[in-house]
Amino acid sequence: MKNLLFIAALILFTTASQAQEGVTVKGNTITMKDIGPVWPGCEKSELSAEDCFNKQLAKHVKSNFKYPKDANGKIVRGKSVITFYIDENGKVCKVSAEGSEKLVNQEAVRITKLFPVMKPGNRGGKKIEVKYKMPFNF
Repeated sequence: MKNLLFIAALILFTTASQAQEGVTVKGNTITMKDIGPVWPGCEKSELSAEDCFNKQLAKHVKSNFKYPKDANGKIVRGKSVITFYIDENGKVCKVSAEGSEKLVNQEAVRITKLFPVMKPGNRGGKKIEVKYKMPFNF
């Protein structure tokens, strides 16, 4: 009987321990989910904030991108991977681009710097800087 009670207590303890993932014995650990920046107009959108952000970003790129031309006047196309941050004030900063076509990279940086000021991301009610890295195919 004692063995049965011991096994029942062990199972109960193991189950309770698994439910408290992220909690440490020394003090309290609270896990908070980051909330990303919100593009202007997405606050009241029927879409999720992330879906609205992506939709507005695509719209912004489409309406502002100008295909660069080389020295011969020929349109340059390519892929550029843009890294940028939305800071605690909702402004784009630390913009960089990687890709084989320098002119495409420059244009991708230019249009990224034109993003509007957004509602900044937050963690636990505190404004945070959020990093983005995304590919653009032009």
